[in-house]
Amino acid sequence: MERFTVSELTGEIAALLGGSFDDIEVEGEVSGFKAHGSGHWYFCLKDGDAVLNAAMFRNANARVRRPPRDGDRIIARGSIDVYPPRGSYSLVVRAMQASGDGDLLRRLEELRARLAAEGLFDAARKRPLPPVPRAIGIATSPSGAALHDIVRVVRQRFPAMPIYVAPCRVQGEGAGLDVARAIGLLNRHGRSDVLIVGRGGGSAEDLWCFNEEAVVRAIVASRIPVVSAVGHEVDVSLADLAADVRAATPSHAAELVTPVRDELLAFVDAMSERLRHAMQRRVAQQRDRVSRVRLLHPRQRVERGRMRLDELDERLREAALRGLVLRRGRLASATRHLEVLSPLAVLVRGYAIVTKDDIAVTDAAALAPGDHLDVRLARGGSVEAEVLRVRPVAPE
Repeated sequence: MERFTVSELTGEIAALLGGSFDDIEVEGEVSGFKAHGSGHWYFCLKDGDAVLNAAMFRNANARVRRPPRDGDRIIARGSIDVYPPRGSYSLVVRAMQASGDGDLLRRLEELRARLAAEGLFDAARKRPLPPVPRAIGIATSPSGAALHDIVRVVRQRFPAMPIYVAPCRVQGEGAGLDVARAIGLLNRHGRSDVLIVGRGGGSAEDLWCFNEEAVVRAIVASRIPVVSAVGHEVDVSLADLAADVRAATPSHAAELVTPVRDELLAFVDAMSERLRHAMQRRVAQQRDRVSRVRLLHPRQRVERGRMRLDELDERLREAALRGLVLRRGRLASATRHLEVLSPLAVLVRGYAIVTKDDIAVTDAAALAPGDHLDVRLARGGSVEAEVLRVRPVAPE
């Protein structure tokens, strides 16, 4: 049995891997990309089953048109190298080319488009934040830095502000459902006037749960306004698009939802002072009005009352006279109208009213010789007549 030291074995493995994988191409999805201050790039290549560490040094990446982004699918050309201090191996990339969009980004864009078509990201459904909430609800990891930052800022700005925390996972498989349940729990609790949902920064993979459909729908369904505080300012998730307000960081979210207690007290004091001055001015005005009122002698009050009574009596008489004249005019007009329509006016012009058995005769055919008629004239009364003959008039 051959015995090695750790360094010897690592050297043997490095030689073996270097000789076997000196010039290879690897296709995979970029994750956790970081550009170091030295100019070197460090990232991982992954697929559905495995992850491979990769590095591209400054002299090689200077020839790349743009740095890759998390989710990009690339073909990297290079060699396998072993890093003895850590006992790990990685792909040292000498060249790379795009291999189409990564699966994660493709799925993200498809989900974004579908949810946008439903109107879940519309600005019209965004709600304003309460200026002074009764309490603040937080859905995040209880062990993360985000919770510590939020609580610290809230306590600085408004020490007595109640805070309710719904613990949830914010990374890994099932984290999206966990965040959605936390939002629902805070809504059922009902004591918070605003919610902060989020976590600190991380890679696209770390933040992926805030791109899940369950989280977006939980934010949209929330009866309480939601502030999304996911990652750093350069990261934009679907939760950011669905939330009523997006904060750059968890600390920024705390600033948005928490008023400064001292500023509120100063505002209340200023308003109280303005109210006090306004009341003083009002009292002074009323006091001045009272001082200018002169009380009348009872005799003067009686005399003024009599004068007022005489004035009202005269106005009543004038109104009655105007009404009488108006009614007389209406009566005369009606009388003239009746005279025009009266049958007697017709008789004056030489006509007569002929009746048989008190029924007016209008048709000669209704009479026969021997019928007795009553003929009413304009003056002198009426006469009785007997029909001798009926002469019908020939039709024209």
